[in-house]
Amino acid sequence: MKGIILLLTIIASLGFTGIVYAQNSGGVDVDGSWYLGEGLKKGDYFEYTVCDIDLNSCLPIELKIWIKGDRVNVSETLWDAQILVIDQDKIIKGSWGLGKTVPTPILFDDDLSDYAIAFKSSIAWLGAYVTSNENDRIHGPQEFKSASWGSLGPVGGGLVKNLIPNRVETITTPSGTLDTIVVGWYNENDNEIWLVDDFPFPVKAKTFAGMESENVPVMYEFELQQYKQNITEDPFKDVVESINKGEELGCDTKFLQYTSKKIPTNTYSLMVQYNHAPETPLEGCDIDWKINFYSKYNETKILKQIHYDVWVVDEDDKPLYSYAQSIGKEFLFTEYGQVEHLLPINQESGIVRYAVFVYGSGPENELDPELGGYAIIEVQVEKNPLLEKLNDNAAESKIPSWIKNNAKWWADGTIDDDAFTQGIGFLIKEGTIAVESTSQNAGEIKQVPEWIKNNAKWWADGTIDDDAFTQGIEFLVKEGIIQV
Repeated sequence: MKGIILLLTIIASLGFTGIVYAQNSGGVDVDGSWYLGEGLKKGDYFEYTVCDIDLNSCLPIELKIWIKGDRVNVSETLWDAQILVIDQDKIIKGSWGLGKTVPTPILFDDDLSDYAIAFKSSIAWLGAYVTSNENDRIHGPQEFKSASWGSLGPVGGGLVKNLIPNRVETITTPSGTLDTIVVGWYNENDNEIWLVDDFPFPVKAKTFAGMESENVPVMYEFELQQYKQNITEDPFKDVVESINKGEELGCDTKFLQYTSKKIPTNTYSLMVQYNHAPETPLEGCDIDWKINFYSKYNETKILKQIHYDVWVVDEDDKPLYSYAQSIGKEFLFTEYGQVEHLLPINQESGIVRYAVFVYGSGPENELDPELGGYAIIEVQVEKNPLLEKLNDNAAESKIPSWIKNNAKWWADGTIDDDAFTQGIGFLIKEGTIAVESTSQNAGEIKQVPEWIKNNAKWWADGTIDDDAFTQGIEFLVKEGIIQV
């Protein structure tokens, strides 16, 4: 499993008899019990925002789950969960087979494997402690009045911590106002998970990595955005996956052989070890980067708390593309000095020059530029005849140039949402964007995912085509984010 090896070791047991101190035993005055999957049924629909430390260093994703019904796996009956993931500029859909005793993914599509792992280690993390197995005295349903639901291994080199029911709290989330029971463990940081009785999954959580550090990173964080019941039709049937273009272009999707090298920055401040695959990627496809930051004094020591970015630069080392800016950030940050990024290749065939740019080191909000510098990596990109054919077959644009200007200005923040939706209203009226029903005037935008603004910018720059842009807008209309 890719990512970071955490020092947090789960030891699921009830009777911790070691040293007990403040906030290490709990229990709240609420009758009843809870387990992961409680009340889960056919037709349930959930929307979450999720970040997990092992998934793109905790960049948030949108995860949508619809319980379609049952599916059979050999002699076992599973929940058939239909899945939609929105991860930055990617839209991926497929299915998971969730266990009945513990609703974690047992079967999953290849494209959804990383997200299945993130779901298991975040939203479904409590499955290590509480399940529907009534006969399991350790991992069965747990009472809210219990002093402990289990014990965690030593956190950050300290004493063993108990997972305890802590308090009752009313919270407001995008899904509504909820009466919750908070369970968690407590050290320098409050690691807490909010539950609703008779509800299948936690509704909110924020926990931190079990390590000793001045600035401990978030281990996982999530929040319920929407919940519906008795959904009988596939809510994702009209959603177009954005990753299908890679299949049309013959792109590698599984990366097995990496090109590796360790080189210094231009200032000799540190060493950058890079691994990329494929060795010679194709135009229009993705390139997978694994990057480690090493001390220049010790070739085995990985540096922590690095502020960085991955650029595409010209022959004069001037940036043409910034990965951080493409996802709405000024720069990227790694607590552990090890990162992995899947980047689109939007450049033409030939030598493409990448720069791993280091701004400096220090905690996320405290930048010390002493280690600043960059390392240039040249990658040979091969011509892709399928891309040329795809472009030749693309229909002539029906979208006026002024709307493309609007999209660019909107993405840059020059014009507001209302001005942008006027252009969307024009596209709907002209039939360029297909929706079931329209009004004469464009409506208001509720809250636009960041990837849509990125799409607008890339479309205005010519990086993506009209179809990719209009599909994103049609998705917003169907989801009700743009009201028309």
